[in-house]
Amino acid sequence: MTEPLTIACIIPTYNGRQELERLLDSLARQRIEFDTFIVDSSSRDGTFERAQARCPNVLRIDSKDFNHGGTRQMMVERHPDYAVCVFLTQDAYLEDPDALAAIVRPFSDPTVGAVCGRQLPHLDAVPLAQHARQFNYPPHSQLKSLADAPQLGIKTAFMSNSFSAYRREALLAVGGFPNHVILSEDMYVAAKMLLAGWKVAYEGQACCRHSHNYSLKEEFRRYFDIGVFQAREPWIRQAFGGAGGEGLRYVKSELRFLGPRRVFSWPGSLLRNAVKLGAYKLGQQERHLPPGWKKRLGMYQRYWDGPFA
Repeated sequence: MTEPLTIACIIPTYNGRQELERLLDSLARQRIEFDTFIVDSSSRDGTFERAQARCPNVLRIDSKDFNHGGTRQMMVERHPDYAVCVFLTQDAYLEDPDALAAIVRPFSDPTVGAVCGRQLPHLDAVPLAQHARQFNYPPHSQLKSLADAPQLGIKTAFMSNSFSAYRREALLAVGGFPNHVILSEDMYVAAKMLLAGWKVAYEGQACCRHSHNYSLKEEFRRYFDIGVFQAREPWIRQAFGGAGGEGLRYVKSELRFLGPRRVFSWPGSLLRNAVKLGAYKLGQQERHLPPGWKKRLGMYQRYWDGPFA
């Protein structure tokens, strides 16, 4: 019999005390053994103090030092005794007490380097947020390799930092999480793993609750940053191809989800998708924009004050 995997559950936090409480309560109900590690970016709302009261392993860093990829990689390197690192964001939580067991199950295949869990919408999610989770996180599981790229395109490397797991060996073999990207450090690593011969799994039985009721302005900012990421990492599209007709498929799916009973929501849906597309295209042209504009247009504004702007 093989020995059980040693699992580190790593949670970056910032000003999310109530959300962290909910997440830690859900972790307390999990039925497998793991250790929890929290890295807090100098919260001012009591998150750090609450984390200390609930978890023996809490690290505090300056908020200006937080980096989507760099902070996660720092935590991986600080805790080398774990074969698997599971990452959760503070605004997610696990309803199923077997969710952690499910997300590490695909690692029984020694060729699997990373696993993405399924995300269900929060109970207060608006219809458009509900559809986003339904579209991107189906119930069926999938094992992907580089050979799937001609069919799946860029979705081959789909990954989320809200609920995902990484085999340490594979993560270190591809250089770990990058510290130079504005976001999508999860897709970056998944793409590197696939190119190196590892497989990436999507586990439909490992479910968390996570969604966002973004405003139109927030949608614009997020998709601007996604465009920046894609423009600065062209090798991903070169290796896997683009999304093809994924955008149009998403719009059609969203209109079907809203249905005739919510036809009054169709104009808002079309407007929102047009804004996302425009923001993404603008982000792809960020090299032509003044630095001050980029800071105002994007969601992760501190990135533009750092060394990789």
